[in-house]
Amino acid sequence: VRRLRAGAACAIVAMTAASLVGCGDDQGDGSTSGQVTLRYSWWGNAERADLMQQAISLFEAKYPNIKITPSFQEYEAYWQKMATETAGGNAPDVLQMDFSYLREYADRGVLYDLRKQSADLRLDDLVEGLQGAGEVNGGRFGVPIGGNTWGYMYNPALFAKAGVPEPRLGWTWTDYRTAIAKITADNGGKIFGAGNYVGSYYNLEVQLRQEGKLLFTEGGKLGFDRARLARFLTEGRQLAESKTVLPIEKGVQIKPKHALALDLIAGDLGWDNFMARYAAATKAQLKLGPVPSDNPKLLGQYLKPAMLLSASKRGRHPAAAAKLISFMINDPEVGKIFGANRGMPATNAQRAAVRFEGPLATVAAYEDGIKDQLTKAPPAPPKGAGTLEQAFIRITEELQYGRITVDQAVTQFFADAADTLGS
Repeated sequence: VRRLRAGAACAIVAMTAASLVGCGDDQGDGSTSGQVTLRYSWWGNAERADLMQQAISLFEAKYPNIKITPSFQEYEAYWQKMATETAGGNAPDVLQMDFSYLREYADRGVLYDLRKQSADLRLDDLVEGLQGAGEVNGGRFGVPIGGNTWGYMYNPALFAKAGVPEPRLGWTWTDYRTAIAKITADNGGKIFGAGNYVGSYYNLEVQLRQEGKLLFTEGGKLGFDRARLARFLTEGRQLAESKTVLPIEKGVQIKPKHALALDLIAGDLGWDNFMARYAAATKAQLKLGPVPSDNPKLLGQYLKPAMLLSASKRGRHPAAAAKLISFMINDPEVGKIFGANRGMPATNAQRAAVRFEGPLATVAAYEDGIKDQLTKAPPAPPKGAGTLEQAFIRITEELQYGRITVDQAVTQFFADAADTLGS
């Protein structure tokens, strides 16, 4: 999961001041009568730009009085540009939004509350689990256009070879640790059962949610205490010491490639949309299974918006912006165009319109199979969550190397959280 780099942070500081100048609740009368031009910006590569242009052409054919001026950049360049344009009061009318930045931009008052355009924005067909995604403090500042959930991607042949049952609903964290230990032993340490799950705080999040807790509270604070973090980190340290998981040295050495794609591990926890990437890099036939849970009634999983669409508060044509957003998430032909390029489609109509194949069909079937187990998405993360995630990765790497103790890791993380979040 990529995050805003430090260079963009400098430009974004001026956002608040800019947002307070000349910003009413709704500039313009919201009408789409007469010719209207909307600036629409997103991140992505040339392939996504081609798909987007096809979708824009469909929209302009349906709404001939609305002209779209498109703009796209790669991820980091995009956020640099958004920081600069928003700080200068020149944000695009419609912009692609990352869930990690939604609260930050909403709190700065630069995003339009789309509840005011309910007549032009259809949200009734969002898949269950994404209906509330994009809301901050009671306002609707983003609409999901795609979503994915956490899962366990694995090589079933290695499970069978080691005589280990494949992951299924009801398996526990103890089952998980036992399975990966057996697979590592069966392969003489040449292939490991998994990577060390301690390295991602999304694994901590799923455990917290299985306990009815959150990674971040609605108020933007940490949703767990030192003792709970220590328990999670102890699990990771024990996995490293047992040598049943990929050694941290090897994991760092192969970056940015992933161990599952290189056939170094039997499986790993992660966002299910990574399935296509891993499957394309390995000859193994990968499968997707649910995450382990010690609570049989709660998987702790949710649909995370892969990306959202937001509107600028300074935009002159909010009704037209709402029409564009609604079209992009609801139109079946747009769904066919994008497929899973922006994550699994956020609405039932678009999901039904797409004929998923290969690994994407696996992802679609997986999400459909656990949809009754998915719970409401967490609140949008607070400003600084991306920085804190990077700190978590750094600290847990040091822990796996054995350079720091669990207590030192906990102290370091909470110090970083205090500096970043005020927690």
